[in-house]
Amino acid sequence: MPKLIDHLADLTGQRDRDMLDITLAIAVGDLLRPRSVAICRAVGEGSEQRWTTRASLREGEAVATADPAWVSMEDLPLLDRYPLRCAALSGQMIVSGEAGASVSVFPLSTDRETVGVVEVVTDAPLDANEQHVVSSVLRLFRNFQALLDYSERDTLTGLLNRKTFDDAFFKTIQQSPAAAAAACAGEERRHTGGAARPCWLAMVDIDFFKSVNDNYGHLIGDEVLLLLSRLMRSTLRFHDQLYRFGGEEFVVLIPCDTESNAATALERLRQNAESYAFPQVGRLTVSIGFDMILPNDSPTSALERADRAVYHAKAHGRNQVCSYRDLLAQGHLAAAEKVGEVELF
Repeated sequence: MPKLIDHLADLTGQRDRDMLDITLAIAVGDLLRPRSVAICRAVGEGSEQRWTTRASLREGEAVATADPAWVSMEDLPLLDRYPLRCAALSGQMIVSGEAGASVSVFPLSTDRETVGVVEVVTDAPLDANEQHVVSSVLRLFRNFQALLDYSERDTLTGLLNRKTFDDAFFKTIQQSPAAAAAACAGEERRHTGGAARPCWLAMVDIDFFKSVNDNYGHLIGDEVLLLLSRLMRSTLRFHDQLYRFGGEEFVVLIPCDTESNAATALERLRQNAESYAFPQVGRLTVSIGFDMILPNDSPTSALERADRAVYHAKAHGRNQVCSYRDLLAQGHLAAAEKVGEVELF
């Protein structure tokens, strides 16, 4: 019992969601001593849903590992490759015997849906007491996640809120290639699962959103924000972090190798928004500005660069994606700053 209490204290002491999954895997591993335990979540949409491993711990290992945050969707296994996991997504615990082992798969749920599974491989089937222990830990895990969602997510859209951004930003800085190079040679980077990549910060602003509220009312305006947030989630990759900063302003953190790849993802978002038929409102567009996060950046400085790129986009026709670096290199940024009063909303 003291060991269980210690693990519950570790779980409820976490605020980093990646570490929360890792702490859960370590807790289950320490309590049951299985061959392996994995925390797997379903990501993507429709028939293209795939499994991502959020934490994996094998017998004899001291550190849980996970899929890299920026792993390509195509590199993840499709759901149907793991039928036991798929069955557990229905909300029931699944047990199956294999050669010399037993696999127990528990559903991992939020208040609204089952989002993944906890897969435990043991020498013998779990007895009723062991099953009860795991189920109890998962109930507490679900309740604690609900508390985190309440404090960290925007109540309307379900996206992360402004106050969670700074921690994520500094975590991105620490995982940047520059930070990795500064680390001691040969030192293993715990819990990362791969080399770091550059990250890009984008600001997304709905064009003429004030007119939506003025002409259709705030309830329709809220519906537009909710639908756009869903469109963003379905358009961007599962590991891109989405934030609502208030009003019609959204921020995205995009880990990828090149500016061209970041621009391509954001252009796809712009096109999808332009072609989407919003109920009652019809067609809307977004203006997007972005730049790479630098090793010595602060949240304020990176947001300011992206904001200046958005300002340029709105001052020069809206409905476009603007790179701060390109604007600077082409000399357009100074011209944009001299534009007189421009109605941005």
